[in-house]
Amino acid sequence: MACPGRTVWFGRAVVGPILISPAVPVSAAPTSEPKAPLLVARGITKAFGRTPALVGADFTLQPREIHGLVGAFGSGKSTLGKIIAGHVAFDEGEITYRTYPIRLRSTRDAIRVGIAMVTQETTLAPDMTVLENIFLPELGRPGWLDRGALRARARELLASFGQADAVPLDTEVGRLSSGQKQIVEIAKALGIRAKLIVFDEPTASLSSTEVDRLFDIMARLRLSGRGLVLVSHRPEDVVDVTDRLTVLRDGRATLDARRVADITPDELAEAMVGSAPRLEARPGRRRAASEDADTARLVVHHLASAPAVQDVSFAVAGGEILGLAGLVGAGRSEVAEAIFGLRPRAGDVHIDGQPLRPEAPRAAIRAGIGFVPEDRPNGSFVPDMSLRENLFLAHLGTQRGFGRGYQRRAAALDDLAPKLQLPLSQRLDSGLLRFPGDVQQRAILGRWLLLDPGVLIVDEPTRGVAIATRATIHALLRETAAKGAAVVVVSSDFEELLALADRVVVLSDGRSVADLPAAMLDREALTLLAAPRSSVARNTALLEDLTAENGGVGFWALIEGDHVIGLNAVVADASADPGFAPGEARMFDATRIPEALRARQPSFIREADGTRTTLLVPVRSPRGQNMGWVGLTLPGGHAVPPAAAIKFRIDTLAASL
Repeated sequence: MACPGRTVWFGRAVVGPILISPAVPVSAAPTSEPKAPLLVARGITKAFGRTPALVGADFTLQPREIHGLVGAFGSGKSTLGKIIAGHVAFDEGEITYRTYPIRLRSTRDAIRVGIAMVTQETTLAPDMTVLENIFLPELGRPGWLDRGALRARARELLASFGQADAVPLDTEVGRLSSGQKQIVEIAKALGIRAKLIVFDEPTASLSSTEVDRLFDIMARLRLSGRGLVLVSHRPEDVVDVTDRLTVLRDGRATLDARRVADITPDELAEAMVGSAPRLEARPGRRRAASEDADTARLVVHHLASAPAVQDVSFAVAGGEILGLAGLVGAGRSEVAEAIFGLRPRAGDVHIDGQPLRPEAPRAAIRAGIGFVPEDRPNGSFVPDMSLRENLFLAHLGTQRGFGRGYQRRAAALDDLAPKLQLPLSQRLDSGLLRFPGDVQQRAILGRWLLLDPGVLIVDEPTRGVAIATRATIHALLRETAAKGAAVVVVSSDFEELLALADRVVVLSDGRSVADLPAAMLDREALTLLAAPRSSVARNTALLEDLTAENGGVGFWALIEGDHVIGLNAVVADASADPGFAPGEARMFDATRIPEALRARQPSFIREADGTRTTLLVPVRSPRGQNMGWVGLTLPGGHAVPPAAAIKFRIDTLAASL
């Protein structure tokens, strides 16, 4: 029988008394008060080594609620989400679930009580089918499985949140798009009868269309009585779908379960970053390195590294900061690792005009490349060495390093340490593990800055650091570029890229699909450009139908101010070329349809020279999100079809996105 007031400890090591009798399914625990919170977390504390992640954090989730758990990188939001879902054990505090105190030791324990998690990088088995993945927790149970019954149940689960035909049950998961994989993850959570689902940064790998579909699914799940936790570092992306928000900063809740309608944008920004300065765009934008090959310090030509990188090309000049943008799975980190020699590669890489052979990282270091990886805690420093020794680690065994001499390196460190906010000189000889993770990450960046690299590649430069440290790191990257280095910044934070970079190269499905000035871009444009090719299949199909019936060129584009950015195009008649291609940005007057781009009327607009006639139709998703414009350009002497009929077809497409 139940013993109110006691804590449930799950796992093989039973630390405390059992709250619920083993004869009663844990997930069927009764709720004494129907209107009681589904989950309450109080005073949650968690540290990883000497680095605190959560310091007395609080969180409350109601039934039939979508609760946003937001904060900047390093705020502790993902850690709290993983604690709720049993992925991480907390150190101190208490959690009450369905009125009973519990303490989970594993994801298996969470599944038993009806808690599941959908992560940004799914935990599915890629070589197994959709059906097998949905019921993965059941495959290890003894006895025979009735596949017919499982198939019928899978259809019911998918239909319960409006996705009955979204994924074929017999297809291997590895062949699905990111959005389809998340649908399978959600179905798997429903298959274990989860009452609480945590979504950890679910939009990171999705296109705008897939994000809208995910939010619609979440709204359906809320109506079915479940409680949902949406973890995100971008509150502006989730305020439309959440009921309340909790904001974490430095491991503490600075906004606790506030109704979204009652929060102002300024209040939300203050809760997330406090008095920290906003990102400022880098002044003095340079022209693209590709416009003057003589200035390029790093040239990457048709880089490939199977399976993640298919065909990537770009060039970076000395003094320039290039951003590599893309959704999760686009191949961003893999490109950086292939250049540095951590992955086998094909294609050409040149440093200052000299070819860089695809060898070990030592060759890249000797060529003047510095690399700060995304996964810094694992493999980026030697724990048994001191902070000073780790700072000088890149100098060991390289011709560039030994030529400097210890005194010169020490002097450079004395100048750099204050900029990186590293400890005083006498503490530099302490073991690196004595310092918090924030200091360790700054030390890894400092290691390469001490080497004065000609090319510096930094993957997720501010992930996991305190808000105040972000401005310091950005300033050092700008200073490094100002000294003549070519800087490549890989980041999942599009705002960070737009603030730091002169240009942005966008990756999608392992290919470079755009190389554009940062000044012409915003976060929405980057998201649309980065969409996986599979997610724009309906748009491509519409363009193909329009051009098959009418000829000319069908295109999808963003129009901002006085310039246009191409996203997609289908060409039936090259003589109707509008003067821009997918992945290109052009000022209106540099295209062949400037009059149509300026007018943007719901009718065909003929250009002044009579060579082309164009119809432009705005596209908005069902949630009202701007999805750009669909256009049809016809040769000047071509018969013009009814604009209203074409607009109707495009509007119908938008309604299904």
